[in-house]
Amino acid sequence: MLTDVEKEAIRHHYRTMTQNLPGFRPRPAQRQMLAEIANAFSRALEVEGENNPQREGESIAVIEGPTGVGKSLAYLLAGGVMARSRNKKLVISSATVALQEQLINRDLPFVVANSDLPLTYAIAKGRSRYLCPYRLYQLTNDFSQQELLAPDPSFLWDRKPEKAELDQLRQLADDFEARRWNGDRDQWPEVIEDAMWARVTTDRHGCLKAACPNRPECPFFLARETLENVDVVVTNHDLMLADIGMGGGVILPAPEQSFYCIDEAHHLAKKAINQFAAEHSLGVALAWLDKVDATAARVAALTNKGELAAQAGEAAAACTETLSEWLWLLEGEKALALDSDNLEPVWLIEDGALPEHLQGPAANMAMSGRMVFKHLSQLSDALADIRKDKGSDAASIDKLSSDLGFLLARSEQLMALWDLFEKQPAENEPPIAKWVARRSEGKGDYLFCASPVSAAASLAGTLWRRAAGALLTSATLRSLGAFDLLLAQTGLKWLPQVSCIALDSPFNFSEQGELYLPPMIASPKDANAHTREIAEWLPKLIDTTEPVGSLVLFSSRKQMQEVAALVPTALRDRLLVQGEWPKSVLLAEHLQRLDGGQASVIFGLDSFSEGLDLPGERCVHVIIAKLPFAMPDDPVGRTLSRWIEKRGGNPFTELTVPEASIKLVQAVGRLIRSERDYGRVTILDNRLVRQSYGKKMLASLPPFRRI
Repeated sequence: MLTDVEKEAIRHHYRTMTQNLPGFRPRPAQRQMLAEIANAFSRALEVEGENNPQREGESIAVIEGPTGVGKSLAYLLAGGVMARSRNKKLVISSATVALQEQLINRDLPFVVANSDLPLTYAIAKGRSRYLCPYRLYQLTNDFSQQELLAPDPSFLWDRKPEKAELDQLRQLADDFEARRWNGDRDQWPEVIEDAMWARVTTDRHGCLKAACPNRPECPFFLARETLENVDVVVTNHDLMLADIGMGGGVILPAPEQSFYCIDEAHHLAKKAINQFAAEHSLGVALAWLDKVDATAARVAALTNKGELAAQAGEAAAACTETLSEWLWLLEGEKALALDSDNLEPVWLIEDGALPEHLQGPAANMAMSGRMVFKHLSQLSDALADIRKDKGSDAASIDKLSSDLGFLLARSEQLMALWDLFEKQPAENEPPIAKWVARRSEGKGDYLFCASPVSAAASLAGTLWRRAAGALLTSATLRSLGAFDLLLAQTGLKWLPQVSCIALDSPFNFSEQGELYLPPMIASPKDANAHTREIAEWLPKLIDTTEPVGSLVLFSSRKQMQEVAALVPTALRDRLLVQGEWPKSVLLAEHLQRLDGGQASVIFGLDSFSEGLDLPGERCVHVIIAKLPFAMPDDPVGRTLSRWIEKRGGNPFTELTVPEASIKLVQAVGRLIRSERDYGRVTILDNRLVRQSYGKKMLASLPPFRRI
């Protein structure tokens, strides 16, 4: 229950904010959000001893906060006060780098400076965003080519390095050693290519941890130590989910000690599905499995673990043998046959149920993969035990630990894939999508892939039932006016005490904007006719003599390009087409044209429908070419759709329409960004008025004046 002290603290800091900012206008929706967050977090159940309480969502709030509410200020103030009062960490997670940077560089400093709330904060990144000083120094201590690549170059370098690469390594080392650079990849002034960065970073298996000679200056561990001493941790959905997947509390604060503020929460479900998926290349697996025996023998020579090394080699040989069998089995699969039209064919295994003749090989791979990982893990532990007294063998032991970590990481990836491939969910559970893609770059190489089609159960078990409290928020969380889709996809539907609130918008939509539905003749299902009709309508809708901005959103790149080619020259000269310009350059050119008294029209795709902020006359007209339906043509979507159909459902009405409704609201939301904005939304899709689902989608839009 919320205490009087906590209530007064929130009031005090909010009041201080209003007094320090003469232009600040308190909004009813913002005050309501503050109260809802504080009340939810006050219902957190405390852990008693080693027993977690049975949580039913009593401390979880789902809040849709339209643009202009001031969501970040609300959750920073309420979340910050409650976290400090209840001795918890406030973990803020977003889907985009842009929001993370905004929180760290603008919102948090702003709140601390103006509210009298003394929050400390830091950004959390995954290990792979940081330099491994040990690896970098190993590559730069000696310029000799032989020394650089010895003793086993294929772990980090599979070819002779170029001079420019050696120069870059030296520059990284010099700047890090002189502390001109802190080892954060994002802080290096130039782009570091992925292949180069992979050689100077590491993962949890390759890390030497406390035994590393460079541990005191390790950027990752220094960043982790900072996280332990701050009130607020800003991270992203991927890292939050990865930490949960490793058991929680590995990189971020433990769920039981955290109040989560999950912004841009409409991305969470799909991010979670991607996090729990796995894949590996057959050819790459055969290459690293071939190194297991020799590497294990090197460990055995130092640790007296000959039997364990032999078991690791035998398990790797079993994997190699079974993968070779898969190579032969897949050659006979018709769906993977090469032809001139499809150089990378994909075989989607129907319903995720392996044919009977593949069940044995899959089970063999799963068992062998687990054994490889188990034995390599035990060898890694044995190697760690002798590090304390490594003496003159320090360099060779550290190098061997790094090489073993390389193999461990890949064996974990292989094990994850085959565990999913072998698994057959219970009858009423969602299936696991499984597919194999033929690789064009390597003869006889295949990519094995598997993914759950829903992350609901995983999120419910690993996050929601463990977290001290959570807020899920975004400008658009409801679909067709309800939270049902979000609750189902995130597993919150199983927690009956979750609070769901839709805040009112601070904007007067009926006065600030209007919605126009032209009398379109062509159906979007007739792509050619619809494209021609859009090209005919745009010159009537856009006045190229007025120095204002327009945004035209397409669901198809092909249609966007065809319309751009069909419009009259006067309009074509005003177009800025996504893909023809880098996004930052395109937006800069858009503003420059408007400042110069010219009209400017942006043609954009799905990525321009969300997060694009063009207030005032930078965008007074949003034109949507057609409803943003996404057909489930990817393996995960197709498997899920088929499962819904087999259960008597309709994937179009249960998934496609609700998801399109959310995207449509987001696209429409590009128009009104403040109380001073005005303009028109035009939708060139007659299904909004002709189809029953269209009328439901129309009812979910802001209450613009209809014309």
